Amino acid sequence: MNSSLLQGLRAGAVVCLLAPLAGSSSVTDWAARRVALAPATPAARPLQGAKPDPAVIAQFGLYNSAKLQSLITARGKAMTAVSDRPGDYGFTVVDSPVINAFATPDGHVYFTRGIMAYFNNEAQFSGVLGHELGHITARHGAKQQRNSTIAGIGMLLGSVLAPRVMQSVGGLVQQGVGLYMLKYSRDDENEADGLGVKYSTKIGYDASYMADFFQTLQRTEAQSGSSIPTFLSTHPNSADRYTRVKQLAAQAKQNAGRSTFAVNRDSYLRQIEGLTFGEDPRQGFVENSVFYHPDLKFRFPIPSGWKSQNSPDKFQMQEPNGKALLVFLGASGGSLDEAAQGLAKAIGVTNAQAQKTTINGFPALVFEGDQQAQDQQSTPAHVLAQLIQDGKSIFAFVGLAAPASFSAYAPQFQQAAQGYARLTEASKLNRQPEHVHIRTATGTQTLASALASAGIPSKRYEELAILNGMRTTDRLPKGMLYKVVGK
Repeated sequence: MNSSLLQGLRAGAVVCLLAPLAGSSSVTDWAARRVALAPATPAARPLQGAKPDPAVIAQFGLYNSAKLQSLITARGKAMTAVSDRPGDYGFTVVDSPVINAFATPDGHVYFTRGIMAYFNNEAQFSGVLGHELGHITARHGAKQQRNSTIAGIGMLLGSVLAPRVMQSVGGLVQQGVGLYMLKYSRDDENEADGLGVKYSTKIGYDASYMADFFQTLQRTEAQSGSSIPTFLSTHPNSADRYTRVKQLAAQAKQNAGRSTFAVNRDSYLRQIEGLTFGEDPRQGFVENSVFYHPDLKFRFPIPSGWKSQNSPDKFQMQEPNGKALLVFLGASGGSLDEAAQGLAKAIGVTNAQAQKTTINGFPALVFEGDQQAQDQQSTPAHVLAQLIQDGKSIFAFVGLAAPASFSAYAPQFQQAAQGYARLTEASKLNRQPEHVHIRTATGTQTLASALASAGIPSKRYEELAILNGMRTTDRLPKGMLYKVVGK
């Protein structure tokens, strides 16, 4: 949760976040209605996507780096000019540690800071940028929307935005970003690879390095031993992809009518000096089933065994089987009464039973009630909202479940709120994120010895080798730049 985004509660976001319990049929209808807005045949000009989607920014947050934003905008605009469908496209770096890049059908490309950390030169960066632009110019996203019968993806399986509990209360369904992050077909991927090679070559880069980056992603997957990089989960890989992209790049260079192509390793590495790496604990972190927020200086427990998801505007907790949801977020208003009234209206709770109280020494207000059904297919959720005033800030714990099972989860909703407290532990308050730092080899040495000289523990050698796109045994000549990670 981002402290700047948490101060005010946007009613529209809450309506989407805490929508009534909906059956799969209504979700499918929603998806169909959204797709119906797209033209059946390609338009003369694409939809305009120069500005980032507020839903995407609410999910990930903007990454505050003028130099990286300038880089992605400049390269994106250069590629747009030589693309097959020029338009007013946009390009944004978002504040997520996930290794991912994706394009929305309205014409906007997003790169996470996580993927920016793993590029090792501008040629890799430009190749993937061209690949994502290719998904837009070939209208793959619009096609996926038309073909999809699923309106979202499961919580914690990629992006999470505005979940609603399904009528079966067996899982969560996403709206918004989820529709933009569906898996592409093999044909779509091959076409986007070809367009990525084409566009990056046209603006002067050696597109063969895009294939090398796919190998980095595969190594990241193997090293993690569990979840795959989101880029690979939404962009299916294939054994022959590396060879195919290399061949496409060789052919593109042969046809380009020039003999030199840019790689720009050192200039790219210098631009990512100081890049935040991994989770940023300043925006909140979970440790031993407790959520800590150093910047906002609070803490509270998470129900035992529940999954959690942190995003700039909220912190979500989900019962393992999707039968209940608890959301922590900021509430706007000059008083608890005003904040509660606005929250109840935004959620759609009628005939709420409200009571002033104290929670762990803080002034509080609690209300409970049923949501209004939006249509005949919807079953309203039962809601417990616990608002806490902490100084000038008002926070809300909003728990919801199906009416029949609500009583089983109400105690867990209450325990989380009752555990809300000021954060005073110095070790938590002072927790800092790691950053990418660029070092220079002082003499000919292996990457492992260079990492050792930089104070990197041996257990992280393989992780840092992948980050550098190298092997630990690779030799670095004197003066070569390489990445390390630290505070």
